[in-house]
Amino acid sequence: MGSASRAAIISDRTITGLSADVIAELVAESGPLWHVRQHAKLASRPRKRAVGAGAKHRLVFVDRLLATLVHLRHGATHDVLACWFGVDRSTITRAIGEMRPLLAERGCTVRPDVRLRTLAEVIDHLGASGTTGIIDGTEIRVRHPAAGRKDRDKFISGKSKQNAVKAMVVTDEDGRVLFCSPTKPGSCADITQARQLGLVGLLADGPAVEILADAGYQGLGAQTGGRMVTPPHRKFKKNAPDWYEEMYERQRKAHSSRRIRVEHGIAHLKNWRALARHLGRREHMSDTVQAVAALLSLQQTVDLTSARPR
Repeated sequence: MGSASRAAIISDRTITGLSADVIAELVAESGPLWHVRQHAKLASRPRKRAVGAGAKHRLVFVDRLLATLVHLRHGATHDVLACWFGVDRSTITRAIGEMRPLLAERGCTVRPDVRLRTLAEVIDHLGASGTTGIIDGTEIRVRHPAAGRKDRDKFISGKSKQNAVKAMVVTDEDGRVLFCSPTKPGSCADITQARQLGLVGLLADGPAVEILADAGYQGLGAQTGGRMVTPPHRKFKKNAPDWYEEMYERQRKAHSSRRIRVEHGIAHLKNWRALARHLGRREHMSDTVQAVAALLSLQQTVDLTSARPR
């Protein structure tokens, strides 16, 4: 790709979903790491020629990063990207496969000098900053597993009745993404995924924090010493008194109005077409969703920093 075309892509935020400053930061940080890994990969196997000999990459690192960003943002197929960047389809496939985990490893950026990569770091950050966290599960549609696969039914979601994978998202009270978990098959319940991620132990033994959640996490409040706050449990299933109905609706709406911010954060994630519906391999979904969360959180941090008065 020519320098003029590359500059046009970088300068237009609608193409990559990221500003030029964010792309420059990604190139400066991820570029050297990618080159180190490529050199280590070449040096790790027996060779008849020295490392660096032979054909050179036609797709430089910046173009590999841009192709990955366009793929994640707009869901562009590898064939289309290959025509756009003037390379073979397999080159694009290999480039995205290398860049996706590299971006996922960045973690979520909350300040220029602070990144959150694990759920334990998120809980510590919430405790240190005195911020309320909000969690929710989100589903991403995937292709139907092949016939005869033994775990084929595991991907059928009980909520949407479709083949999906599920990730747990944590945001702050402003809707900024703090954490996105690896994916689980769609049949996994929200509360089960939270327990498997160790959230109960982190809240019970960690700093005093407040975590808002929906009714899918009811029961964790007692296990975490009240640090997990869920909607009020309905005591009357039939013939509830009028005073109770009024009180219940008031409490439910008050909780929902605070918890809605996580839905906004998930909506920003789903603006990236790779998470609206995933047509690739399900094994790559964890890296994809965590890469998008890392990119979105970095852009949110840059936007917030630039908007502050100096």
